[in-house]
Amino acid sequence: MKAYVIKAGSTSFAGLVQQERAVPTPGSGEILVRMHAASLNYRDLAVPMGVYIGGPVPGDILPLSDGAGEVVATGESVSRFQVGDRVAGTFFRNCINSLPNPMTTAALGAGSVDGVLAEYVCFHENNAVKIPENLRYKEAATLPCAGVTAWNALMVAGRPIKAGDTVLLLGTGGVSLQALRLARAAGARVIITSSSDAKLQRARDLGADLLINYKHTPDWDKEVMSLTHGQGADCVVEVGGAGTLAKSMRSLAQGGKISLIGVLTREGDTNPHTLMLKAGSMHGIFVGNRVMFEDMNRAIEVNGIHPVIDREFGFDEVLESFSYMQSQAHFGKIVITMS
Repeated sequence: MKAYVIKAGSTSFAGLVQQERAVPTPGSGEILVRMHAASLNYRDLAVPMGVYIGGPVPGDILPLSDGAGEVVATGESVSRFQVGDRVAGTFFRNCINSLPNPMTTAALGAGSVDGVLAEYVCFHENNAVKIPENLRYKEAATLPCAGVTAWNALMVAGRPIKAGDTVLLLGTGGVSLQALRLARAAGARVIITSSSDAKLQRARDLGADLLINYKHTPDWDKEVMSLTHGQGADCVVEVGGAGTLAKSMRSLAQGGKISLIGVLTREGDTNPHTLMLKAGSMHGIFVGNRVMFEDMNRAIEVNGIHPVIDREFGFDEVLESFSYMQSQAHFGKIVITMS
């Protein structure tokens, strides 16, 4: 079978290479999945560069955490799946209904754990879910990291959002656009930011209610308060990090919550005083567990939600897909198709 590996000690994209490997055999409790599609996340750029958690990978591993495919064989004692089921692997291994600890809980496609960028992959049955019936494989391939992160941010951490709430989304990456879909399905009003008017218009077409170009309006926190008539946002999906956190806190409604996801910026004002004055809360989000994934999938089915895919690449165009993501030109998810 064809597979991509990140070579041991890799510190550049040159360490990401295609290989021929034997099709794996599922062991006891495992399922063999013929992968149909995978998708990229920001972390996937950091792993081959050697700058993800733990530094360069200690041995050759398959990259990427997010993918979907069809069960083609099962090992002994498998009870949750059968041949023909459409599935996706979970981001964290052996994390069913607990809060994952990224420092101790193994995640796909980093450290010493194989990811999903191969024609066939084995998962333990406890580390996979059935994908929503209304989604194609390439859509479902966007869910394990970005989708579950958005669901956790909106519906699990702190008080779940409800109809009539205002949700503030920063940027138009995979997490933000999945959060846009989920928030609108929940009946929330959505404010979204971008430096591109064209991307903002596309976000409006997807259901965003209010738009802010942060390049034209650098004091976007003041604009949030103006657009909400001084009320602020009940939930901020904070993907920027330290550089945007102070403005996110100033954008918050009384008693609102910030779901802290991003590390795109490392320097900035992180004084929590504003959060105290807002009687607000802040929750660290690092993807989520299998139960969250399953709950989200039910919501996706019931509401007919479809993730936003920006561009598809073939299996022989993986390096091009990484370069495209690095350019930050994308709107939504970048997908690699295997079939």
